[in-house]
Amino acid sequence: MREKILLAVALLLVSFAGQPLALSAASSPHESLSAETIEQSSSESSHPHFLPARGIKRRPVRGEPVYKVLGNLTYNGGPVIPSAHVVYIFWGPSFNNAGSPDYSYARELQSFRNQFGTTPEYNTITQYSGFNGTIALTNLAAGTADWFDTSTPPTNVTDAIAQSEVNTYLATYGFDASAIYEIVLPSTSYSSYGTQTSCGGPNLFFCAYHYFFNSGANTVKYSLQPYPSCGSCQTGGWTAAQNQEHFVEAETVDFVTDPNATGCVTIADKCAWSPTPFLLNGFGYQYLWLNAAGACVR
Repeated sequence: MREKILLAVALLLVSFAGQPLALSAASSPHESLSAETIEQSSSESSHPHFLPARGIKRRPVRGEPVYKVLGNLTYNGGPVIPSAHVVYIFWGPSFNNAGSPDYSYARELQSFRNQFGTTPEYNTITQYSGFNGTIALTNLAAGTADWFDTSTPPTNVTDAIAQSEVNTYLATYGFDASAIYEIVLPSTSYSSYGTQTSCGGPNLFFCAYHYFFNSGANTVKYSLQPYPSCGSCQTGGWTAAQNQEHFVEAETVDFVTDPNATGCVTIADKCAWSPTPFLLNGFGYQYLWLNAAGACVR
């Protein structure tokens, strides 16, 4: 049995807000990610967390340094989501049109979500705890209902548009503090944040991202899940749904272990694209970092 380690991945592994660095003892505070830096304006204190497209070189905007953690991830006193929920927002008429391939694509993503929270893969993150409890195996589908929004999304779904879509959902279904609202886009749309885009956009940078915004007294956690239509967001031989499952897994576990989205290096980051993502029981996954093993595991 894996030893429970009081570690949460509310990871301020690099300070963007004047706080001290909190790198592990095995890490070099001067080792920068030459090909894996995160775009971040020096004037920003918060930014989305991107899952980069494979092979995309990431650079800081204004010389902002991001440091590489060579050893285990370090607990910095933050919370986790002990019993998380994943709520899908399927945006586009094709997801509810039985004659479209997107219809089965959406149902496959639901099937993945419905079983993921009780799998050995999800169990990997139950070694992590926060001041508010320990992550537990959970029914990720136990939150409020998924929404099939049959309106047509714009071709370019900016972050502001994405937040507005989540707010539209919340106006009908209500807010769940344990929920991650994951917006799934059809192949006719792409996601953008500033000049950076997903597959289908003019400046490919990411395959998915997660972030949060404040709505009244609530902090709303959401993820963008653009369609994986380009080779840099695909694993060879996989279906579109399996590629998307990989990104749903990564964005979900990163948010569960770091709900404040403050970590610059996460359990999914450390294993992104290497080792190669894998299939299990027909679903797509990536490896995740396990502190107890000091390695990427499945």
